Amino acid sequence: MSRYLPIMLECAGQPCIVIGGGAVAERKIMGLLEAGAAILVISPELSPRLTALAQNQSLKWLKRLFAPGDTRGAFLVYAASSDAAVNMEVAREARKLNIPVNVASEAEAGSFITPGVLRRGRLTVAVSTSGAGPAAAAQIKGLLEEMLGGEYEPYLDFLYDMRTEIKRRKFSAAVRGRLLRKLAALDVLDEIRQGTFKKWGPEVIETWIADNREE
Repeated sequence: MSRYLPIMLECAGQPCIVIGGGAVAERKIMGLLEAGAAILVISPELSPRLTALAQNQSLKWLKRLFAPGDTRGAFLVYAASSDAAVNMEVAREARKLNIPVNVASEAEAGSFITPGVLRRGRLTVAVSTSGAGPAAAAQIKGLLEEMLGGEYEPYLDFLYDMRTEIKRRKFSAAVRGRLLRKLAALDVLDEIRQGTFKKWGPEVIETWIADNREE
């Protein structure tokens, strides 16, 4: 069994190449769009949705088959054509150039896989079954969606804003650590779930920091 290293990549503005323009390529591309990647699709045809994205310049499209050298300079490569032989050719070239490559038709031929992803604002949860099957991954993702509801988006925004404010004050490491521990212990998440939470203004933040900076 292959064992993968889970990582989160900053792809904003990075050149990512997708070989293929069908339903599989479309799923890969939607994830890349969420990450803000600069996407180049190489395929003789595109799905209707990808055609619309090309027309509004959300991605670039080369209307042709894959050719040697197409992966050069890419940050990531996705071999997602309907031709397994082409996908293998793409994988061989990308690996030779030390470019991370995902192969839709045969995961183990690539150097990375794309997990199922659940997003709740700042929260990102990735689910992989290491080849056990996309249906199992989708089922697990569904369970997580029930557990991690929409309340996590405002909750994590609150934590981020408070953490940013605490770090801005340039307290000592001891005071900063104490405030962050007390922040994590607040029952804000439950308040958001119950609909009783009111966004903290500058005065509330100032009072809370003053009350909690000391033991």
